[in-house]
Amino acid sequence: MFSDWKPNRIVANGATFNYYRTPGGQGKPALVLQHGFSDNGLCWVPVAQELAAEYDILMPDARGHGLSARVARGEHIDQAADLAALMGELGVSKAVVAGHSMGASIATDLAARFPQLVRALVLEDPGWFMPSPDAPQFGRGSMEDSPLGKWMISLKDKSLEQIMAECRAEHPAWPEAYVRAWCQGKKDLDLNFLAAEHPMGSWQEKVRAFQCPVLLITADPALGGIVTPQITAMAKELCPGIREVNFAGVGHHVRFAVHAAYMQAVKAFLREVA
Repeated sequence: MFSDWKPNRIVANGATFNYYRTPGGQGKPALVLQHGFSDNGLCWVPVAQELAAEYDILMPDARGHGLSARVARGEHIDQAADLAALMGELGVSKAVVAGHSMGASIATDLAARFPQLVRALVLEDPGWFMPSPDAPQFGRGSMEDSPLGKWMISLKDKSLEQIMAECRAEHPAWPEAYVRAWCQGKKDLDLNFLAAEHPMGSWQEKVRAFQCPVLLITADPALGGIVTPQITAMAKELCPGIREVNFAGVGHHVRFAVHAAYMQAVKAFLREVA
């Protein structure tokens, strides 16, 4: 499953990043796949395998994730600038950029600030929250005391096999390739990332600045989906060109749960824009 996807290292934006790239993909249309919080680039392998014949696919590990640079507590991290610099160092431009969760938020920020790099966006349940006015922006302050942060910390005392067993029990329909990569990402996460600063500002301002086609993939809020119908409606008002595909009965990890249906939607979009 992973044998054709070898780790590579490159320095960009002052840090060393790990990435995976389609063997022999240069010269094909570029497709950048950015993973979610506590995941890694290999969480995209099932998608990449289906698209590698047609695209030059880049799957980076974000700073503090996977095999990429570690971070310091309180460090300010600009994830969109990291991705832009990485793409620049690798000669990747005018790419379709797909992301999940945190990765979709990074892609949102990238398209707003570096529009010359983005041909189109595929956003899988991005972190487009509707916080109360006095709530801190995502990424400000420590995540260590949050339920998610505490869970991440607790996993460090467990083996990969234990984490995978728990994942299989909770998500029996997930393909094994997703299970292994997702669980390995939890083991590889730099816990200092929980105490780093990585604010992205208002997602509404970013969406208003979009200059490219956008496929928004949404999940079921009752099962943990972030993007609610209210948020989708707001996003479409800010950017009328956004196209939504909703997966009812599916939680936040859409492609993990319904890979075939996810790929059908993505391939139809790619045929139009790439």
